[in-house]
Amino acid sequence: MNPDVFAALTSGHIAKGILMKIAQFALAGALAALLGLSAAAQTTQTSPGKPTTPSISTTSPSPTARTTPPAASPSSALVDINSASAEDLDKLPGIGKSRADAIIKNRPYKGKNDLVNRNIIPLNVYNGIKDKIIAKQG
Repeated sequence: MNPDVFAALTSGHIAKGILMKIAQFALAGALAALLGLSAAAQTTQTSPGKPTTPSISTTSPSPTARTTPPAASPSSALVDINSASAEDLDKLPGIGKSRADAIIKNRPYKGKNDLVNRNIIPLNVYNGIKDKIIAKQG
């Protein structure tokens, strides 16, 4: 910053209202740039003698436009290894007919990691399905 400008600012030569106005414009512009808004920040005068308040005009995205897909319910997407049919188990990646039959034959499971602990499936297959399965008790 220029030393003369700094001296003027700190010595009170510039009115407090002007400094506030500069700060508001700078803040509004920085916020608009940060948010990547297409419209520039605008200020409105409320009444004489009162400071202005910056307002930013934005455009809303189309109601049909989605930025993220809806999250699936975790419990509805999970396959229960204690009750699932061979066909449901076979749909899991890395689980074919023989592994599905082995999973069914060795029921019940206390936890889904029993599939690896009891050598029903290899670790690499388990890592591919562990977020898609559950071992419900009861």
